[in-house]
Amino acid sequence: MTETSRRGRLRLLGTTMAVVLTLLLAAGAGCDSQRGPEPPSVQEKLKQSHIYGQSKLRIGVATLEPLMGVLDDNGKYVGFDIDIARYIAASLGYAGDQRIEFVQLATEDRIPALQSGQVDMVVSSFSITEERQKLVSFAGPYFVTTQEVMIPVALKNRIRTIEDLRDPSLRICVGGGSTTEAELEKHDVKTLVVKNVRDCVQGIIDGRYDAVSSDETILAGFRSRYPARFEIVDMPFGTSEQLGIGVPISDPALRDLVAFFLHKSYQEGRAGRTSAWLSAYHRNLGPWLPRPDRQQPPPLNVPDLVDFDEKAPV
Repeated sequence: MTETSRRGRLRLLGTTMAVVLTLLLAAGAGCDSQRGPEPPSVQEKLKQSHIYGQSKLRIGVATLEPLMGVLDDNGKYVGFDIDIARYIAASLGYAGDQRIEFVQLATEDRIPALQSGQVDMVVSSFSITEERQKLVSFAGPYFVTTQEVMIPVALKNRIRTIEDLRDPSLRICVGGGSTTEAELEKHDVKTLVVKNVRDCVQGIIDGRYDAVSSDETILAGFRSRYPARFEIVDMPFGTSEQLGIGVPISDPALRDLVAFFLHKSYQEGRAGRTSAWLSAYHRNLGPWLPRPDRQQPPPLNVPDLVDFDEKAPV
């Protein structure tokens, strides 16, 4: 082989390698463009939310619902909803009760409190409905429950079905502004409406009412207080209730953040790890709603976000 032909071959090899390298780089660039932009981070979402920079997170809760939300004799907020609220608050950077302002809300006051800016979110047995979604936004669901009826044990042979509730001589009590009130109306059951379910329970004890209807979680809480006095009749009516966390409809960034952290807990439970949700359930509702297979439901419309620690340098 002559020196001239050797140089020609080297030039041809160099040219070929350059073309291959160019094609590889172009292919890599094409893959990058197909992957699209990186999703926003939690911190970026926080900056878009109205809570950014606040010293405290204001959370509307119930304080008269045993197992779900109660202000106990020691001045401490306890219950399943309270534990979920604390988990979300800590995830948003508000760890510890000194960073949370719990605001006591009756059932009928939850939507006005969000609309007026009195609270930043509501974690209070808040059922997701089509009508409510026109007024506030929801993240979740974080629990799926049913509507049930609780009666004094003295009436256990008289009240067993939804047809029994139609007896005009029975006084059926419900909390105002609840989905239960509307569902019973659909079944032609006349109800007496009071401020909250605790008033119904006390009214049965005082002899003013004969039965109370509400979510099974709320009724289980009151039965835990009076186990020998009341019985829950399994007569589910209407559709299942999906409980969600309410946020102002004007703050989609906050809704996305709450949904993201509910989903993070859901994924931990699915992976067999102890999640914030499972801990809250077993600590509060588990002994009174003993379903060993109970799991957190998957939240809907969860955004793709980069968590706080996912951009940390390796």
